[in-house]
Amino acid sequence: MNENVYRIFAALILFSGVGISIYYRRKADRDSGEKVARSVDGNLMMTLIKVFGLLLWFSPIIYLLNPNWMAWSKLGLQEEVRWLGVLIGILCVVGIYWLFSSIGSGITPTSATRQEHVLVTRGPYRWVRHPLYTIGSALFIAYGMIADSWFIAVLGILAFLLMAIRTPKEDANLIEKFGDDYREYMKHTGRFFPKVGS
Repeated sequence: MNENVYRIFAALILFSGVGISIYYRRKADRDSGEKVARSVDGNLMMTLIKVFGLLLWFSPIIYLLNPNWMAWSKLGLQEEVRWLGVLIGILCVVGIYWLFSSIGSGITPTSATRQEHVLVTRGPYRWVRHPLYTIGSALFIAYGMIADSWFIAVLGILAFLLMAIRTPKEDANLIEKFGDDYREYMKHTGRFFPKVGS
């Protein structure tokens, strides 16, 4: 298969997901009239997020510009695996739209909550408390499959682990904001994946 076909799908998936994210994040800032401070997660966490974020976004762009620049991370995946990556990537874009349209103005760039934040328990939040981290990481793992790059896939996994470290603070902020309602919500939802038997 011509590498350009994979690059076209990779670009569509990446820019669709990013476009949805940017639209809803800006809309949340506009609708709430509030910018959430980025310092709430601490300097070390924000530095790590920024460094990994740069790598995470820079690597897929390098692949799109010239796949040969990422040849050092090539896995030699079969076409079926790369097309599976395309399918997963498309499902992730749908998931990104679903979660952003569900959480609305409650989305923030940090673990802080907005002043007018309401507890969202619809859409994917009915089953999972932090679907953005799961779906976003899956998107980059899928992108790594499409690009045939272990490096991009590993960055997706590392991003997930970094967010997993941050989520206890996010849950604590949500407990502070919503109290027993959030504690009850936690009993019926998984942090990143639906609870089995719930």
